[in-house]
Amino acid sequence: MTSCTTPALAVAPKMAGHHEKGGRTSMHETAQESYEFYCLADRRFYETPANRGAEHPDFALCSRPVPDGWRHVPGETWMHYAPAELRLPQQGWKIHVSARLADVERTLEAVWEYCVPRGIAFKFLRNEPVLVMVNSKAAPRGSSGKLVTIYPADEAQLELILKELDGILHGVEGPYILSDLRYAEGPLFVRYGAFVSRYCLSPTGERVLALEDDNGTLVPDHRGPTFSTPPWVTLPAFLEPHLEARNAVTTNDLAYTIDGVIQFSNGGGVYLGRHNETGDRVVLKEGRPYAGLDMSGRDAVARISHERDILEQLDGLSVVPKVHDYLQLGEHHFLVQEHIDSVSLQRELVRRYPLTHPDASEADKAEYAEWATRIVEQLAQAVGQLHERGVVFCDLHPDNVLLDADGNLTLIDFEVATRAEDRARSTLAHPGYAAPPDRQGVEVDRYALACIALGVFAPQTTILLNLHPGKAFHLAEMITETFPVPRATIDQAVSIITDAGNELADLALPGKAGWTEVRDALTRSIVASATPERADRLFPGDIAQFRPGAGIDIATGAAGVLYALKRTGAERFPQYDDWLRKRALDTETGPGLYDGLHGVAHVLDELGYRQDALDLVDRTLVDDWTSRELGLHSGLAGIGLNLLHFDTEPTLRAKAVRVLDLVADRLGDVTDVPEISGGQHARAGLMYGSSGPALLFLNAFEQLGDTGLLDLAEIAIRQDLRRTLITPDGTRQINQGWRTLPYLEEGSAGIALVVERYLRHRPSDELAGSLEELTKVTHCDFYVQPGLFMGRAGLLLTASALGEQVDDLVYGLGWHALPFAGGLAYPGNQLLRLSMDLATGSAGVLLALGTALHEAPVSLPFLGPPQWSESSSRQPALKEV
Repeated sequence: MTSCTTPALAVAPKMAGHHEKGGRTSMHETAQESYEFYCLADRRFYETPANRGAEHPDFALCSRPVPDGWRHVPGETWMHYAPAELRLPQQGWKIHVSARLADVERTLEAVWEYCVPRGIAFKFLRNEPVLVMVNSKAAPRGSSGKLVTIYPADEAQLELILKELDGILHGVEGPYILSDLRYAEGPLFVRYGAFVSRYCLSPTGERVLALEDDNGTLVPDHRGPTFSTPPWVTLPAFLEPHLEARNAVTTNDLAYTIDGVIQFSNGGGVYLGRHNETGDRVVLKEGRPYAGLDMSGRDAVARISHERDILEQLDGLSVVPKVHDYLQLGEHHFLVQEHIDSVSLQRELVRRYPLTHPDASEADKAEYAEWATRIVEQLAQAVGQLHERGVVFCDLHPDNVLLDADGNLTLIDFEVATRAEDRARSTLAHPGYAAPPDRQGVEVDRYALACIALGVFAPQTTILLNLHPGKAFHLAEMITETFPVPRATIDQAVSIITDAGNELADLALPGKAGWTEVRDALTRSIVASATPERADRLFPGDIAQFRPGAGIDIATGAAGVLYALKRTGAERFPQYDDWLRKRALDTETGPGLYDGLHGVAHVLDELGYRQDALDLVDRTLVDDWTSRELGLHSGLAGIGLNLLHFDTEPTLRAKAVRVLDLVADRLGDVTDVPEISGGQHARAGLMYGSSGPALLFLNAFEQLGDTGLLDLAEIAIRQDLRRTLITPDGTRQINQGWRTLPYLEEGSAGIALVVERYLRHRPSDELAGSLEELTKVTHCDFYVQPGLFMGRAGLLLTASALGEQVDDLVYGLGWHALPFAGGLAYPGNQLLRLSMDLATGSAGVLLALGTALHEAPVSLPFLGPPQWSESSSRQPALKEV
């Protein structure tokens, strides 16, 4: 993809349809990075499930008192139990127990009664909503299915526990745990892995969970959706028959040959295949038993069986695929359907949407509006045919609509379709098109159609209707101000979505109200969201703030919010300063600039608490920097920059030089990095790539005057430029192989800021040309998310710093603006909940607007004007440059 948006304009977590989708999975054995997981407890903000309230009680076993000599540690996801004096190895074979919903209570009771008398450590998921979420269709496949984890002390105990529990749990059924080896035919699975959290650098330079190999070296603990053992670990002999049984199941006896994977979900894969005798192309849709749960608790097998029945009811309609077969392989079920040679409406929308390309013309907008209006009309006719057959789609969104080369339309993925007379609701819907609780039956589809009528002109923004239905009125205004589409057409969609009032009509919106009004409105919302009574966070933000210690940091914690308020001239809040000072003293976290103590120290110094800041920096000096990544966000570049910030302290100046040496030694040459960013390769860009070290070298040069640092900065810049490409619309963006990125965190914008800084000191026609190509991404009119790190606000900050036109970027912040507590607020990453933090939410928008509108200079740390050192021998000449 080569647009100024997130991949395929797809930020929503729901996975459906015959199209590839992907994302990062957590390195923990939970759904820690599933945004939906953090939507369970609160409808406005991302919240830890541990704060979900009385409506979602824990399993009964959670309230059972532990015996004397035992410890119970409740977590967000897991309830941990272990004898107080038990000393387990740091890694080894662990047992996972799987169970369907009907068997959960029996399974937990059995595990407790077995483990506690024998002094065996274990943990289990704390409640049913968490269990459903980690087994849902969108859950990470590598960690799904685990209800209980048991920690044997050695291989002898491993064998004994498996043999005895296999008999005790006879009859218990549950989803297959893909990362593990199944023991016998029951609910027990095994995997070799870490018992405690240790870290190392991965081959891509990221800090990851680690295992110790046979040489005593820490290496990455790979946790994928397939069973494997580390090279130095021998599978216990008693497990070998179970591995043979696993490997005996193949697709050789199928009447179909599988040629490729279209997509994976936790419910099963969707595969492209062909019939062995006829050669006909087909799509095979897999259902894994007890996996891929929806809100009603149905698994993937139940849903694809239901889909077969629905498609048979719709047989003969040209707008649905034909059913060819239904079969079973082992425990897995397969629905075989007609293959449609087409692309999704979502993909076609991305290709055509003019606002994600720089400097879109009025003719471009008119051409798109005509196409989009025609598609919505076709879609309404197709859905009408379903309704005539008595079927409600219940999962209508652009990824479930296919378009062939002739413009013919096909609807796919009928897993949650219902019969019209049942007047039911969807049990697994895309959050941007899911009807509110008061809609049933065909009204569910009509609501989704109305959302599509808006969404084709403002992609993904209909997710915001879950936060504030009245946003539909404001979207209608912005759509008709931007595209030549009749207001009556859009108003009809709005009337279906909501009859609420337009609360945004009187809101101080960027581009329409004055700077101080907008700043005050943002500040009001931020202050209204504050929870100084909590110890884990002060302001609600991204799910990353629920990592231990993250509630205080710059990116997603209190420090970043207070930094934005201070730099933009908003009101000071001593009570919030005190919260941060106190929490920083007793919080254990890493040393990073954006996710750790160096960032907090920098902000405390900015707020006037110099000694508190120095005390925090001192705490970081015991860290083993050699195991830290190079990047600005968490690694050596950010640490070094902050040490240079405090370089009037002789000890810290020496430490800064030490960090410079470490980064220089590990930087390598330009061609030492691959041409692809992310995935199996090191990431490029400002926060995680080589632009962070480049910024460190540039700041060091400005203070120390050593031109060798400029040479290093150029190498680092060219490493990141090596991982970019020129898109068809002439922008230079980071190349991830399957998409390109324009953003501040990982994208064109962050690199552009560093290249511009470099060119102040050493002119280069070649790099100036690259800068122009990088900067062109700020000329787009639409970005899927509003945030600073991965959204519009970051492009606004970049354009402001580079002297580009910012009026359209400021106005465009209206696409995602929402009211909260009498003020103005913005959703965080994925758009599912409001966020007040710097990286993803309202504070980041505030800072970005400040760079464009505030009378005093505003920037992120170390990205402002160069800070010249009095000791630099080159200072006068460089100032002339």
